Amino acid sequence: MNRYTARTGTLEGVMILVGILFLFPIYILVNLSVRPLDDLSSPLAPTTNPTFDNFVNAWNQAGLGGALINSAIITVVSVALIVLLSSSAAYALARATARWSTISFYGFMIGLLIPFQLGLIPLYKTMSQLGLLGSLLPLIIIYVGLRLPFSIFLFVQFLRQIPLDYEEAASLDGASTFQTFHRVVLPLVRPVTGTVIILNGLFTWNDFLTPLLYLSGSGNQTIPVAIYTFVGEYATQWQLVFAALIIGALPVLIAFFFIQKSLIQGLASGVKG
Repeated sequence: MNRYTARTGTLEGVMILVGILFLFPIYILVNLSVRPLDDLSSPLAPTTNPTFDNFVNAWNQAGLGGALINSAIITVVSVALIVLLSSSAAYALARATARWSTISFYGFMIGLLIPFQLGLIPLYKTMSQLGLLGSLLPLIIIYVGLRLPFSIFLFVQFLRQIPLDYEEAASLDGASTFQTFHRVVLPLVRPVTGTVIILNGLFTWNDFLTPLLYLSGSGNQTIPVAIYTFVGEYATQWQLVFAALIIGALPVLIAFFFIQKSLIQGLASGVKG
């Protein structure tokens, strides 16, 4: 039997402290989100008269309903295109043995080294000339182009660890290249696909700068931009900010709740030789 030692107690104490550190920002978030606007006490002090009016006011004043829909459309479409395009490109780059494959791969990797900020002005002018400012399309185009190099890198590195036996067996059974990729390769890359979905989904959902530039002056806005409306030059409505943050985080938490089982199974599955 395992005995409870001083070392075990110390480790438990350390983990409890770490848990408290992680829970502290959540406590501040929830505490201020239910605090009345006229309560000016310390953020650390528990709210004695909690109210849910902040959520109602934040929803109505910032137009969070439309912002949630816009953020959901941008995130879902962008992530779907990123997964489709990056996995397809990575499959060709990982399996092709020609010299162009290596050159193309490093060409994509250059995209990881170029700061996105260098292209802000040219991209803005281009989207303005095309008449796309104020719509969701330029955001989707930019997110897909911006996140493709990183996603291709993840898929290529994972595909190179998968033995060719699976694909050769499918080819002997008469499967085409597309059928092999769709029915054999995609299930095998499920772990890295979950990683790509999570990282790109969070990046797209939480991005503030790009929507602020390309949706400025229009009726469209995303969650981060809508929350920013409560931040003023001389005063900030922190209770409404924190209430809006909770509303903005709920869709992500709900989505993760429904897909966590498949994502965890995918991330834990790996490739069995």
